[in-house]
Amino acid sequence: MRGTPCLLEKGFFSRSLDEFKRLSKFALKAEGIHRQLKPYGMANFHSPDSLQDVKLMSDADIGGFTKVQIDWIPPDTISRKPLVNNKNGHLRFKGTISIELPPNKPHVQRSGYAAWRTKDRGRTIFGKSLWDIDAYAWLAMRIKSDGRKYFVNLQTESIVHTDIHQHRLYARRPGEWETVLIKWNEFVRTNHGMVVEPQTELLRQKVRTVGVGLIDRVPGPFELCIERVWATNGLSEEDRMEDERLNEGLLSNKHGEKIRWGDEKGETVTEKSPS
Repeated sequence: MRGTPCLLEKGFFSRSLDEFKRLSKFALKAEGIHRQLKPYGMANFHSPDSLQDVKLMSDADIGGFTKVQIDWIPPDTISRKPLVNNKNGHLRFKGTISIELPPNKPHVQRSGYAAWRTKDRGRTIFGKSLWDIDAYAWLAMRIKSDGRKYFVNLQTESIVHTDIHQHRLYARRPGEWETVLIKWNEFVRTNHGMVVEPQTELLRQKVRTVGVGLIDRVPGPFELCIERVWATNGLSEEDRMEDERLNEGLLSNKHGEKIRWGDEKGETVTEKSPS
């Protein structure tokens, strides 16, 4: 009797063991009925091996001329400028956008895009590996952007497999490291780059992949650095220390009061603006 390829696949048993530990912890600690305080890691790029779990895409796949690559950048152990440099290794997504159409391919009417996403995580003894982020309110990303119009892309085990949920990746301080938070319920369902109706809620229990795309179709170079991606209900003290200016009142509520992150439970604290 010969084992099936999926059972002999490298990492199958280690993934199964990790999933067993996660499910056991979830059941023993009754985490489903309590607010999650610890972040749930989805992807990090702290080691060069992490690039093996990333897939690149661009219009070059259909004959276009956009150039795209990913590099692993080691941690900066010399500089003491946390907003410019990073203490951990990270992924650098860079290249040059071209909107030139491929010759002899009249069916190609549009070009000028580049993207990356995490690869499918493979199977375990419990089935396909998926992220269950239902207990969390935010997607968090540690990035350094060049200010171009990037979008965060999420794929789930939805009925329509070509659906992608998207949200603009807003960078407040291009050229500096920052933590970006996006509410899960603010992602928009799209298909082949177009918003589709009816809109359906993101299937939070079965998230397959996460990635970033550049679709502004502006010719020229681009560069985006990503250290890690995780689900959270708020920023921990360590996260706030990494981003020294996070609490400078960049956000405000409808009453004009500044909003900053509070304690590690993810509660918000409001401060009245100075008169």
